[in-house]
Formats: sequence, structure tokens, C-alpha cells
Amino acid sequence: MPSEGELTQPFSPSFQSSFNTPSHSNISHGAMSSTNIPTKALGAFFEKQGGPVTIREYDVKQPDQLQVGEALVKVEYSGVCHTDLHAMLGDWPLDVKLPLCGGHEGAGTIVAIGKHTTTQLKVGDKVGIKWIADACLECSYCRQGYEPLCPHVKLSGYTVDGSFQQYAVSYTRMLTKIPDGLPLEDCASFLCAGLTVYKAIKQSGARPGQWAVIPGSGGGLGHLAVQYAAKIFSLRVIGIDTGSEKEKLSKDLGAEVFIDFKQEKDIVSAIKKVTPDGMGVHAAIVTAASAASYEQALDYVRPGGTVVAVGLPANTSVSANVFWHVVQEKRLLGSYVGNRQDAIEALEFAATGQVICHQAVLELKDLPDIYEQMQAGKLTGRTVMKLF
Repeated sequence: MPSEGELTQPFSPSFQSSFNTPSHSNISHGAMSSTNIPTKALGAFFEKQGGPVTIREYDVKQPDQLQVGEALVKVEYSGVCHTDLHAMLGDWPLDVKLPLCGGHEGAGTIVAIGKHTTTQLKVGDKVGIKWIADACLECSYCRQGYEPLCPHVKLSGYTVDGSFQQYAVSYTRMLTKIPDGLPLEDCASFLCAGLTVYKAIKQSGARPGQWAVIPGSGGGLGHLAVQYAAKIFSLRVIGIDTGSEKEKLSKDLGAEVFIDFKQEKDIVSAIKKVTPDGMGVHAAIVTAASAASYEQALDYVRPGGTVVAVGLPANTSVSANVFWHVVQEKRLLGSYVGNRQDAIEALEFAATGQVICHQAVLELKDLPDIYEQMQAGKLTGRTVMKLF
């Protein structure tokens, strides 16, 4: 991680958002709310690490109970992310709240805002609940747009209850307004998966016309990364995954070349052969959660190239030859989730239809089964739960 003085703004495509420059603030002097907020609702909770996950009733926080800066969101859809499974299993070296309602890809409607809250948002707005639930906005990281690195950060579905509940309390300054024309069902997966890969491609510094590899190109993160890389950043994309179904998906979404890692014995050589000068690719956005994917990427990126770490294999270290990485100036860069502006941009591009999510829509009651399939590696694309 660079020191605070070394933080810089990564490359971004030309972009303007209607949400960037609000002209006024809505100040709530009393609790603002819609009618018909129930006192109880359904949510998915676990009491201890490892589960089980139980779908049960809980007490809904009422408008007059909301603190300054809080909003009550009626969550209509919530995506399911591998991070949610890690939170339940407790296999990350981070403390998790217990008991916990997971989830951090919640798309819904604001039904109440705490009194004395200053915000651009209002009751009735469609908003997204993201992994970053809140940050101080005052530290050196927040001032530079690095809210995910804030030492006071709160995490949805990890350190505070998340979006696997019909009515969720969130924080107005981190809620993202959903653009018109983007259905809530389609929005959910972009609040983490889409945002994360969009930010990672920015971090790579790859420029239009350059080559990028997406290991895990047919997966939930990877198939979105292929689209952002090819269609938004104008990169030439090589996808790595296995099976004819994922090959077709990767190519249909913008990959020029697909390499099946179960069929190709020498992935490094195969990738270098694709690039015109044989030197390798300019960037690798590693969405696959395996150590092998990272070590291969460090070999097939060209001198001066960047490997961006996105996938999080548990308890894994990556070895690298220091001499060659110094003299060839290769970079291994960790990329966490995006900031508030990244989220706005990622959603706006999704709203244009240039990036779409291949997903299955299930129900809240299906979450235990979803986790089982996720652990077994049987899920393709993303899974979104309908809560109402």
C-alpha cells in the first residue's frame, strides 16, 4: 500500500455524471418517511461463524428511531457475493459482527430518513447499498477519494447488518442513487461486482488499444470485467476460463481470444503469442481466486505491465522473483472496491446497456442453498435474490 502522500488519482475514461454537481441539499429537520412501514420483516441471519443461516423475522427500525445520517431502505433485490460466504464462514482475517445479516448489493427505495440529516437524497429515491456502508469523509484517505481505506470505515454485511433483509438501515452519504432506466433487479450486481472490476481496470492504467487478460472471464466478476474492459475502456481482451459455455460467454461479451486453462498446458506462452510483439499483455485483471492465476499473470504481463489483484483466495501467498520484477518494472497491485464516484460511473455505464449482468434471480429463502452451491463451485454468473 502506498503512503498517503503517494496516493494519486487513477486513469479514468472521459465521463460526466448528472449526480456530480448537486445544486442544493435536502435537510431533514424531522424524520421523513413514507407510510406503511412494518414493525417486523424477514431477513437472513447467522448467530455464529459457520452458520447456519436462518430466515427469520426481525424488528424493523422505525423512522423516529433513525439517527442523523441514517436512512431506512426497502430492499427489493440483493445480490449474493463470495464475500458474503466468507463473512458467514469466518475465513477472512477480519472481525465480523455477530449475529449478522449479510449482503452488500442491495437495490431498493428509501422509505425514511433520520431527522436533522443533510442529504441530496429523499424518500422515494431508488438507491444502492454497497460494501462500504459508511466512512468518516474527513481523514486523509477520504479527502482523496479513498473511502475504502478509511480507518473508520463500516462494511455492509460484515461490521454492520447488510442487505439480506427487507428493510435495511444504511447511511445516506454512502448510498448511491440508481440512474433512471436501470431496473433494480439488474442494478444489484453492479453495486459490488461491477463496481469492483470497473475500479480495478482503472487502477491498471491500461490505455485504449492495449491488451488485457481477464482470468475467470466467464465468472460473476470476470464476465463484467470483460465488458468494461472491451466496451468502456476499449482494451483488447483475452479471457481465461474453462468450458465451452464460458468460452462462448466471454467471446460474446467482447473477448477477442479465449484460453481454456484445462486444455492449454502453457498459458504464459499462449498469451504471449497472441500479442503482436510477443512481449505479453499490458494488464491482467485477476478475478479468479487462485494462487496459480496470480503467478501466471506475473509472467505473462509485459515489462512495465500491471497485475491487478481482485479475486481473494483464502490464506494464499504469491511468490515473485524480485530481480526480474525490479528490472522489468512489473507491478502487482491490489484493488479494493471503488469509491462513491466510481460507483456512479459504473452504474451509469450499466444504465446505457453497454454492460449487462448474466444472473439468476432467486428468493431470500434460497440463500442457504446458494451458499452450498457457491462453496461447491457450481454457480455460473451472478445470483440475485428478490426480497419482495
